[in-house]
Amino acid sequence: QVQLVESGGGLVQPGGSLKLSCAASGFAFSTLYIHWYRQTPGNEREWIGVIDNTGGYSSYAGSVKGRFSFSRDNANNTAYLQMRRLKPEDTAVYYCRAGNTYWGQGTQVTVSS
Repeated sequence: QVQLVESGGGLVQPGGSLKLSCAASGFAFSTLYIHWYRQTPGNEREWIGVIDNTGGYSSYAGSVKGRFSFSRDNANNTAYLQMRRLKPEDTAVYYCRAGNTYWGQGTQVTVSS
């Protein structure tokens, strides 16, 4: 059974940090790029970046570049999104996508004092 499960969301104060996980099962995780997105109510899903299948290359949207970083552990079929210097405008549901096919269910991140 194919599964992609995000976790690690929550409430954090502005300027704080949070690390999200994207755990995969049921498919060849290590062969697929992992894309990260976020979405706020009433808005389209925003692409925030990608990490290649080896973890050796990442690309970031301008809105998060320098604050967010991606990593992955192919041995444990998990990708990570490390978020630093969080801002209220980073509040959203965060999703991971494996390749062009598999989506997680999302995890809520709220940045508020």
